Amino acid sequence: MKTRFHLQPRRLALALGCALGAWHLQAQADAPATTIPTVEITATAPRANGLLNLDTPSDTASRLGLSPRETPASVTVVDRALIEVRGAQDTQEILRAIPGVTAHDAPGSIGVSYRGFGSGSVSQLFNGINVQYSIAARPVDSWIVDRVEAIGGPSSFLFGSGAVGGSINYVTKLAVEREFSEGRLRLGTDALKEASVGLNRRVGDGHYARIDLNHRDGDSWVDGVERRATQLAVSLRSDFGRGVTHTLAYEFQQEDVDRPYWGTPYLNPVGGKLRIDEGTRFKNFNAADGVYDQRVQWLRSIGAWKVNDALQFTNTFYVYDALRDYRNVETYRFNPSNTAVNRSGVLLQRHDQTLVGDRIDGVYRGRIGERRSDWAFGVDFSINRQTRYPNSPVTTVATVDPYHFVTEHFFDLPNVRPGFRPDRDNEVKTTALYVENRTALLPTLNLVTALRHERIALDLVNRREVTATAPAKFSRSYNPTTGRLGLVWDVTPGMNLYAQYATAADPPSGVLSTASFGDVLTNNELTTGRQAEVGAKGDFWQGKGTATVAAYHITRKNIATPDPERGGVTFLVGEQSAQGVELSLGLQPTKRLALQGNVTWVDAEYEHYYQGGVSLAGKTPTNTPKTVTNLWLSYAFTPTVQAHVGARRVGKVYADAANTMYWPSYTFVDLGLRWQIDRRLALEARVRNLTDRLYAANVSSAMAYLGAPRTADVALRMAF
Repeated sequence: MKTRFHLQPRRLALALGCALGAWHLQAQADAPATTIPTVEITATAPRANGLLNLDTPSDTASRLGLSPRETPASVTVVDRALIEVRGAQDTQEILRAIPGVTAHDAPGSIGVSYRGFGSGSVSQLFNGINVQYSIAARPVDSWIVDRVEAIGGPSSFLFGSGAVGGSINYVTKLAVEREFSEGRLRLGTDALKEASVGLNRRVGDGHYARIDLNHRDGDSWVDGVERRATQLAVSLRSDFGRGVTHTLAYEFQQEDVDRPYWGTPYLNPVGGKLRIDEGTRFKNFNAADGVYDQRVQWLRSIGAWKVNDALQFTNTFYVYDALRDYRNVETYRFNPSNTAVNRSGVLLQRHDQTLVGDRIDGVYRGRIGERRSDWAFGVDFSINRQTRYPNSPVTTVATVDPYHFVTEHFFDLPNVRPGFRPDRDNEVKTTALYVENRTALLPTLNLVTALRHERIALDLVNRREVTATAPAKFSRSYNPTTGRLGLVWDVTPGMNLYAQYATAADPPSGVLSTASFGDVLTNNELTTGRQAEVGAKGDFWQGKGTATVAAYHITRKNIATPDPERGGVTFLVGEQSAQGVELSLGLQPTKRLALQGNVTWVDAEYEHYYQGGVSLAGKTPTNTPKTVTNLWLSYAFTPTVQAHVGARRVGKVYADAANTMYWPSYTFVDLGLRWQIDRRLALEARVRNLTDRLYAANVSSAMAYLGAPRTADVALRMAF
């Protein structure tokens, strides 16, 4: 039985909003045309620029419009040109450009590790909006992405709770004031077929409309997996004069995965260095008709008013709506003799989430006496609702031959019936006030500060049987205040030093939008995060080189720890720390040669933490590599032919909190070649994981979620 999505009233409201936007666009198109010159965009290859992007303002690092060079923090901006040079297929491949970040896209637990902390302590934002749910960060094709920005370490003072390890912001393309048309056709291994198009047009005096559309269809390197995905981004930018502009943006994402891959079981004995049988590398033990489906819609209304050169306001109204369905057998283990695989973990699940909010931002550029002093301030209000519908019969489904088997249809399993039964409703209301300032204490010394106060109200409604540990209703409120204090000293015009102290707050066991009664009945606080960081950023070699270095120490307290005496209940006694160093280097020795790389080292460990009544003090959190190294080289053999090489090494990771099982370090290499046929056509070829390295993108106590083997693709880019 294939899942079907149906429009509910609030989804109809979204569709109406999109229709109104389309009507406004058509009205502008019907207006008397004005002849304008067309700005021609060609398929010219992105310039291989090895220098780090230190001077582009980052909205993720500061609302003051500061560049990474001006910000007292480790900031990474991966712009559109870099995305294309690296050949990043989706948002997860873009993340490889951020020092120290690792990620995986397992269907039920999208994982990111940053500065020693996992997804629950890393904010993943969408155009500066936090949906407070890690699964929302499913990989999206890079075609609709304008850039990705990241700030390392605590940053709750910018975007709210949930950012101890850092914040990552995915920014979608919007309409711009020029005309162009572009497209891409791509074919690859595993029956990959992809088509993309982008159009930006003037539709009236002061109005520009843009559409970016991508559709991808293909199989997988794992048996039986089929995936279809569509992304659409539409926007209309209107300039009404006198400093007033408005952008209406709609985004749609649809992903359908048949028989999704959940992992590969380890060989016994399970302990020490983990192993899999290479004969099962491409096997899929899921149900024959397993499903992962998601449909996501965004609607944003962005109004801006530039009062004068010193003062401006922006209002962003946003609506997010997501529906995700799962129908799978998700857990597999070898029997003791490694002759058969036991399959379990039956889950029929639906996640239904809606987020509605409005944010008002202001920026004032002024002076305190003789010194420049810039201010950013604002208020953010949102309502985040999610209902989950889990159905998980406790049963071992079947034991199969690991090499020759046929799996059953999902609804032929015992005790499994079609239909979704709600578990609980989570509603999170957040009201936040923030202020940020940069003041020049001296001509070469700037003080950068920020403060944010939130009032968070969490309401849980039980949709099932009422018990002592699952009451009919329960409410909890939180009032975190977080901030940053930093200094930036411009030692020379091209070199600065900085120091900062920052705080953060995040939920003690995951995110509030999915928090259970056990998470909140006995826990009335958020965790607290503290970071001290020092670093330097600068240019050298007569502008042919750029580099950044950062050293930090982070502590997170009040982590939820399972109560050994009360099942399903947690209490706040845990503490985790991370200290590390990040180094990034960019070189442009000649116009033809570009070199960029980064290396990170982090020592992450539990200071206080218990599991099953056993102390885990001194242990490393799971899926947290101590070292991550990236290196990229680009060389233009001729003005029309460029070659690209990328290498990535990830250190070993532990699969359990007790650190008794680990996956070893691994290295893989990607190759790319681009031929500029003429001004409008370019041909690109990529080989990923050239050496066909077998590696795990994520590990658990039972299985390894393997990374893709060697794959290849070729793409034709067009400007028309």
